[in-house]
Amino acid sequence: MIALDPWAWVALAVAAVAIGISKTALPGGSILAIALFAAVLPARTSTAATLLLLMVGDVFALIAYRRHAHWPTLLRLAPAVIAGLAVGFAFLAFAGDGVVRRAIGVILLLMISVTLWRRWRQRGAADDAPAAGGIVLAGAYGTLGGFTTMVANAGGPVMSMYFLATRTPVQVFLGTSAWFFAIINVVKVPFLASLGLFEAPLLLMDAALAPLVVIGALLGMQVTRRMNQGVFDRIVIVLTIVGAVYLLF
Repeated sequence: MIALDPWAWVALAVAAVAIGISKTALPGGSILAIALFAAVLPARTSTAATLLLLMVGDVFALIAYRRHAHWPTLLRLAPAVIAGLAVGFAFLAFAGDGVVRRAIGVILLLMISVTLWRRWRQRGAADDAPAAGGIVLAGAYGTLGGFTTMVANAGGPVMSMYFLATRTPVQVFLGTSAWFFAIINVVKVPFLASLGLFEAPLLLMDAALAPLVVIGALLGMQVTRRMNQGVFDRIVIVLTIVGAVYLLF
């Protein structure tokens, strides 16, 4: 087991619960967990530890929302995401932690700005009219999503901005996100394993934290049943902004 101070275990426990909630209620909320893990553990170790706990949360997200996924959206995103993963792996292998963190923060803030601008432009459209999610939009967000999820498990906010930009309803948002990250997180495992990041102490630590992810996921299922689309959108945007600003410093 990794030797940690009591305060560090408390921070990781909060992060584990946050991961569970983010998977079943608040996509993008995992940024809190990423920040806490990065504050307690070395950068690369925190990336590997967070990934395994995110995969535990993925199981519950699929159980809750697997039937609501929009597969044409996933297929549209796939080529760009694969490209982003490849670039992210190269960046993770060679770039310094500070450069990676600030790059992700800038990207997230740009994505928020673009999304809010698009939604302002579309205010005249009917509230229930879906926004266009063309190949260019999917390519830009998909590449950035693949890149950020590889280097820091921070793809959630980027993809949240894509789903918000295309006015995806809550249940479809959660279902499509669930399948997207369940697949992507499995794909990332061999890449991080090739960097020697999954050592026995880390696996033991994650085993101790995994039950808290389960608790968070169950809490999230209760929260999302009581949340309307407007509140959901605002919470996702606020969490993304907070996470982006954190990554800049």
